[in-house]
Amino acid sequence: MNPIFALADCNNFYASCERVFAPALENQPIVVLSNNDGCVVARSNEAKTLGIPIGVPVFQVQNLIQTHQIRVYSSNYTLYGDMSRRVMETLCQFTPALEIYSIDEAFLDLTGCRGQDLAGYGRTIRNTVKKWTGIPVSIGIGRTKTLAKLANRLAKKSAKAAGVLDLTDSPHLPLALENTEIQDIWGVGPGFAKRLRQAGIQTALQLRDADDGWVRKHLGVVGLRTVYELRGMSCYGLELSPTDKKNIVVSKSFGRKIETLEELSEAVAAYAARAAEKLRRQNSAAAALTVFAMTDLFRKDQSRYFNSRTIELPTPTSDTGELIRYALEAARKIYRKNCLFKKAGVMLNALTSADHIQANLFDTIDRPRSRRLMDTLDRINASTAAALHYAAEGLAQPWKTRFQHRSAHYTTDWSQLPQVKTHTACLWHTGPSYDKITKLPINRRETEK
Repeated sequence: MNPIFALADCNNFYASCERVFAPALENQPIVVLSNNDGCVVARSNEAKTLGIPIGVPVFQVQNLIQTHQIRVYSSNYTLYGDMSRRVMETLCQFTPALEIYSIDEAFLDLTGCRGQDLAGYGRTIRNTVKKWTGIPVSIGIGRTKTLAKLANRLAKKSAKAAGVLDLTDSPHLPLALENTEIQDIWGVGPGFAKRLRQAGIQTALQLRDADDGWVRKHLGVVGLRTVYELRGMSCYGLELSPTDKKNIVVSKSFGRKIETLEELSEAVAAYAARAAEKLRRQNSAAAALTVFAMTDLFRKDQSRYFNSRTIELPTPTSDTGELIRYALEAARKIYRKNCLFKKAGVMLNALTSADHIQANLFDTIDRPRSRRLMDTLDRINASTAAALHYAAEGLAQPWKTRFQHRSAHYTTDWSQLPQVKTHTACLWHTGPSYDKITKLPINRRETEK
């Protein structure tokens, strides 16, 4: 049976998350900034209309922000991650199989809905997600993942589609392909797009009708699969189990430039701890660790410096304390005096399954005890918002990334729950009331609520 796919894509996801807890911002322009509040990474439709480009440094659009009273938010990744989880759990109600493609996108298997009103089903999905989570989504439906992605893009742009477009048996499919430029096709990168334009192929329709031999010669098997997908022949199924990462990187720009080895060591230790958490989450261990640090490479008036150091570990590990120790060793080796460091990072390499670590005859660490300790650490931090951390990470951490405009962690921190204000009102009961103790009816009376 030929499959049917739907792609659910949250509209302006970061901005939409902020609006859920600030309803007054509906139809108001919003921008969300990157780490250290440097660049615009997300915009509401209203901000796009005002001409705010993606990726622009915020200081370059400060006049626009002030003139049009654009609401500015720092990135709140904790909130966005939790809202994404809620959206994905809602989508699971509508499909037997779901592929989480990104934080704000998911593919759904709708093969079992064949013969039904797929557009109507898509509207039900869209309305339910909005009702249960407050997040608006667009739904694109097609016989392949590429066509579902294409349908989703058009659903967002078309007022007539109203957020849902079904291209499975649509007579408008050729027109949809003709109106899709080559660079907007899922899986066609800048290199492929350049070669296709040089060959006179400008639209998805032209690529669909291209000669198979020419496509295989110039774009390879991957390009040919894209052509098949545009023809309605499914080449990519759902990836239901996320693949483990081959390396893990934690890297951030500092909230302010740092100069001392002590502060650099604190940052590196904190990044190593975060990388270790991610490592254990996928039940892996690292056999190598890389630490890097750099100054602002674009400042010609300051000393420019970049260096990294890789250490091969004697035994693959996911122990936070052990990884911090090696990370600090690497940090000491790359540190240079009189340099103003802007950024540092930790990369864990040569990952292997934590269940299949080859024993080292000279290993002095009690591995079962280490694993129990890490399990306990993760369990406590998961329940109490990172209550425990290593002293090497520092306490005040003045170098931490700045988030001066960040909203609260409304859904993950009990102390930051949204507050609802109610007004006292007098209501008359129209039906019988009952005494709480005797359970007998009492006379109608005025009650404050």
